Amino acid sequence: MASVETKSWSSPDDTMTPDKTHAATINFGAVTLTKGNMQPGWKWSECIKPHVGTDSCQAGHVGVLLQGQIHVLSDDGSEVTVKAGDAYCLAPGHDAWVVGEEPALAVEFSMDDKDFGPWLIPK
Repeated sequence: MASVETKSWSSPDDTMTPDKTHAATINFGAVTLTKGNMQPGWKWSECIKPHVGTDSCQAGHVGVLLQGQIHVLSDDGSEVTVKAGDAYCLAPGHDAWVVGEEPALAVEFSMDDKDFGPWLIPK
């Protein structure tokens, strides 16, 4: 990787567009940034689960919610509502959904050598 590098969200390295979802990914060596836009009515168990085949999301997430609200329910029963401006760290094993009528916009960070995989798909 160069000592200084920039990339644009307008030409990401990868995109995914499951139902009510647009996720764009940019790679910088071992570091991955993913910008996810989830529309009102988005729910992981309805929009993403059919593509990954697990009962709950098995990816971990570290990120910042820039817009909207997302409610997260972990397999262990704990839950939280993430609001715009909140940073978050979610362990694998959860469902999540957009709260209200405003789209949710998040940027998440991951590293190849961690248990935290790409934004939607378990590692």
